[in-house]
Amino acid sequence: MSAAPRPLLTAIAAGTLLCALWFVPSANATDEGGGARIGVTQDGPAAADDGGLAETGNLGTTPYLLGGTGFLGVGAGFVALALQRRGRAA
Repeated sequence: MSAAPRPLLTAIAAGTLLCALWFVPSANATDEGGGARIGVTQDGPAAADDGGLAETGNLGTTPYLLGGTGFLGVGAGFVALALQRRGRAA
């Protein structure tokens, strides 16, 4: 059995995944369809609405930094394990 089909299957799987992700809708924060507005009553706007995004306060980045560092560490561990196994097999 040849080892050639394995990279081809990987490439096909990656291409299929990219094509599937192409159709995932993006999260745009624009009101293109004239949807319902929050805070607008029949008498008029409940607050000043300049059409911009809502201020949500301070964005805490600590969970994102910890999560990213953790995933980076796990990925580096997998690379080290693969290199160790490859050296042992050769």
